[in-house]
Amino acid sequence: MAIRNIRVMGDEILNKKCKDVKEMTDKTRELIGDMLDTMYEADGVGLAAPQVGILKRIAVIDVSETRDQPIVLINPVIVEASGEQTGSEGCLSVPDKVGIVTRPNKVKVKAQNIDMKDITVKGEELLARALVHEIEHLDGKLYVDKVEGKLYDVSEFVEEME
Repeated sequence: MAIRNIRVMGDEILNKKCKDVKEMTDKTRELIGDMLDTMYEADGVGLAAPQVGILKRIAVIDVSETRDQPIVLINPVIVEASGEQTGSEGCLSVPDKVGIVTRPNKVKVKAQNIDMKDITVKGEELLARALVHEIEHLDGKLYVDKVEGKLYDVSEFVEEME
């Protein structure tokens, strides 16, 4: 597998809507492996295909402490959302920045896995935040459009929270 370049805010591909994946190919499997490697290398909890320059509805997430429980989502759709959480959020495509964003506290997502089998993923708290964040990437949206207040430099934010 390979580490891919992460596109950053200002790259117009991040504002485009992705196309559904119709079938699993060797090239798509390779992309998913590369996305996982790239996410782990960058110490992220999620990564969507447009962040590596590919306009396909694919996202990978791993919020586990051990970083060994990846979730692969193909053609994900949020089918239920409830509750509310407000907290700090960052993005690999917006390096060294963080902002306060309100998201649902619980979500249910329908998608396909790497074998194109239907799956349902339920998430609460951080997983819910990551699911919504990554699925929004697939629709060409960035979290910075939802930031409440200002977008902080990470170092500035840490100092302010202390």
